[in-house]
Amino acid sequence: MPQPRDDVRLMAGYHSPLVDVAVRLNVNESPWPPPAGWRHELAAAVASLDAHRYPDREATGLRRALGDLHGVGADQIFCANGSNEVIQSVLLAYGGHGRTAVVFDPTYELHAHIARITGTAVVRGERGLRFELDLGEVRRVAADALADVVFLCSPNNPTGRADTLDEISEVVSVAPGLVVVDEAYGQFAPQTALELLPGEERVVVLRTFSKTWSMAALRLGYLVGAPEIVAALERVALPYHLDALKQAAGRVAIAYQADMHRRVAAIVAERERLMGALGDLAVDLWPSDANFILFRPRTSDAGQVWQGLVDRSVLVRDVSTRPRLEGCLRVTVGTPEENDAFVAALKEVTK
Repeated sequence: MPQPRDDVRLMAGYHSPLVDVAVRLNVNESPWPPPAGWRHELAAAVASLDAHRYPDREATGLRRALGDLHGVGADQIFCANGSNEVIQSVLLAYGGHGRTAVVFDPTYELHAHIARITGTAVVRGERGLRFELDLGEVRRVAADALADVVFLCSPNNPTGRADTLDEISEVVSVAPGLVVVDEAYGQFAPQTALELLPGEERVVVLRTFSKTWSMAALRLGYLVGAPEIVAALERVALPYHLDALKQAAGRVAIAYQADMHRRVAAIVAERERLMGALGDLAVDLWPSDANFILFRPRTSDAGQVWQGLVDRSVLVRDVSTRPRLEGCLRVTVGTPEENDAFVAALKEVTK
């Protein structure tokens, strides 16, 4: 049989465990669906789709709507099948053989994983003791590596903290290439790197419809950046890569922005309530600006706690095998009822 590239052959895939439980808090989904009005409008849009025709290759309507949302032109928006495909497009255009991407661990694993898939060399720096950006480390790594692409996840997954605008600006000042700020959880945080645009033309910001817009099943993400960068990403995108249903779903969702903000506010309030409840248990916590919380049980092995929660029909993410996250688990903020069930189960498992 033909063999894949040696580096691909040795790769492990990126997967989340599929476990049949009553409370699923492991993949940072929204605990609530989109509003009923969105469903009705999307159904009407689907009914009028010309399924026998190719979709708008440029996703013109969706890009204009997103441009209006962020106060930029449509030529500053690139849309794709989830923010992960946006990452892939960035690396196809600005990475590849002989080029380098920099990440600061612990962080979102797919930045490095997709970089390797595209043949991009990966250089890893480390975050500080509390998982904040260490600007001395940033200066050392980004400059020494002559980084073509630097990835910042803000709020950082799985640790939860958002990078400040001053920290991001410092990264831009020392990084010679593109600085990608992945804001998959950006709406949960108090500030956004979008505020740096258009002054920092080497900064691009990634967003997704999966979390705050409650559209994880539809896989829609986008990038906001300089027109020249967007044009480069369009050159590496496959023809008609964004189907008509996805484009319609995004356009309709934007009309329900107020509903999205209400969901975000409810999740942030639940996050703070959950942090307080966890503070009364035998766990170590890290502050979060996202819709998840990183914690470390003090009394039991992380694997045992994870299994104990599953036995009580609650699923969280076990990140304990990753460097510097030994003993850690990550829980998504769910509905009040789901959060209460999680806290009750954790209390039993860690007592």
